[in-house]
Formats: sequence, C-alpha cells, structure tokens
Amino acid sequence: MEIIQNVFVVTGGGNGIGREVVLQLLGRNSRVAAVDLDADALAETARLSNAGDLLSTHAVDITDREAVGALPAAVKEAHGKVDGLINVAGIIHEFTPLSELGHEVIERVMNVNFWGTVNTSQAFLADLEARPNAAIVNVSSMGALVPFPGQSAYGASKAAVKLFTEGLRAEHQGTRLAATVVFPGAISTNITANSGVEMRPAAVKPVTSVKKGKKPKKQKEPTLTSPEDAAAEIVRAVETGKPRVLIGKDAVMMDRLARLLPAKAVSIVAKKMARHFQ
Repeated sequence: MEIIQNVFVVTGGGNGIGREVVLQLLGRNSRVAAVDLDADALAETARLSNAGDLLSTHAVDITDREAVGALPAAVKEAHGKVDGLINVAGIIHEFTPLSELGHEVIERVMNVNFWGTVNTSQAFLADLEARPNAAIVNVSSMGALVPFPGQSAYGASKAAVKLFTEGLRAEHQGTRLAATVVFPGAISTNITANSGVEMRPAAVKPVTSVKKGKKPKKQKEPTLTSPEDAAAEIVRAVETGKPRVLIGKDAVMMDRLARLLPAKAVSIVAKKMARHFQ
C-alpha cells in the first residue's frame, strides 16, 4: 500500500524502533498517531519530528482495553481515517529461568506483548477492513522462532503474536488488508530500561591457556541492527504487504535453524546462552 498521505497508528512510538517508524513515516508524507505509555517520550518524538498536525500523540496503556477502545475515535478526530496499524510496543524480562520467574512478571510481559497487540488490533480492525487498502504489522521476535533460555516468557508472548498475526492474514485472504509479522534480531535500543528491568552481565570464561607467542582471541561482539534500519524494514513491509519479515543476520540464522534443525536448534541456542547463568 502507499505510504504518502495515509494515516498510520504506531504503538511504542515514544522510543526505539517505534519512534524511528514514526519519524520515517512522517518523512514519507504520511500522517501518524503515535501511541505510548510514556507521555514525555511521545513529546520528545513530536519535538524530533517537527511535524505539526501531521503527528498526533496518545499516551495510552495498551494493556487497558477500555482506553485502547477509545483510540480509534481519537485518531479519526485528529486525522479523519486510519489506514494502517503498526504494533511495535513490547517489553522483555530479566534473564531468569522459569523456575525463578514470578507469575506477575510473566503476566506483565504477556499483557503488554500479546494482549496489547490483540487490544489494538481488535480496536482498529473494523476501520482497517473498511479501507480500500490497509495494513497491520505486528512485531514479534527471533525469540519466537527458537527458545532462548532465561527469556521463555518473553518468547512465548512473541510466539503468540506470531500466530495471532498469521491468523489475521489467513482470515483476510482475498481482501485488501495485509497482515505482516516481523521478527527482529538484536536491535540497539534501550529496551531493558524501558522494560524496567536490569540484565545481569554475562559471565566471561577466563583464558586458561594460550600458545606461546600468540595472543588470546578476542570475543566477537554481536552485531546489532540499528533502530533506523529496523524501522526502514518495517516501513517497507507496510508498502509491500510481505507476510513475514526477518530483521538482522541473527534473525535470518535463527529462522533457518528453526526450519532445518528444529530439535537441535534448542540445544544449540541453550549452549550459547549458558554464560548468562554462570
């Protein structure tokens, strides 16, 4: 679908990937309703965009079904219509085994990541179905493709987003509403602070022996995708209606691993992640 002059609702628009999606859509002459729990973060997005009335901001808790239910009217009052919904908002939890993870933590992650996506999708679905062309883009995670120990609840919430989005796509075959699920890999955002959690530093194994005359090999730092590049992929998905999008080489690798070696993928990732629990 076209980007120019269409109206898009973006959740998580106050920071990270969501903010970059907002800015890039505005840069393509669309109108945007940015949704976020943090009013100050939305104000900063508005300041950075300098977009005037092309941007409206809505400080809403997406886990509050009643508040989300009032969003379509507010967006249409500001922009007259709704052509697309992009659900970026999401949180993680500390790298903690399920045996040590409190129920309230699991519930919070599921409420934001899954129910938040369900709430906004259901709220805007009727308006989107009425448009000549429309899009729903929901951000899942590479953690929905292969389980990451210590992030099991997060992965489950994002796997639910995956199947929910695929269900939307299946139900709208032959219509003008395209549903896309996005699987980002590691992105250089401040999601830990925005989620209100602290990550324990990964343990580094000491070098026990080094051959004479040779320096110990440095551990390679993981390559992170920038929020700008991730947002560009999401905006491109809106244009193309592509059913699934993998962002980053790590997400591509996890997708391939999950499809070709689904059982072995679990042990491979578990070994890689073992250092977080040492």
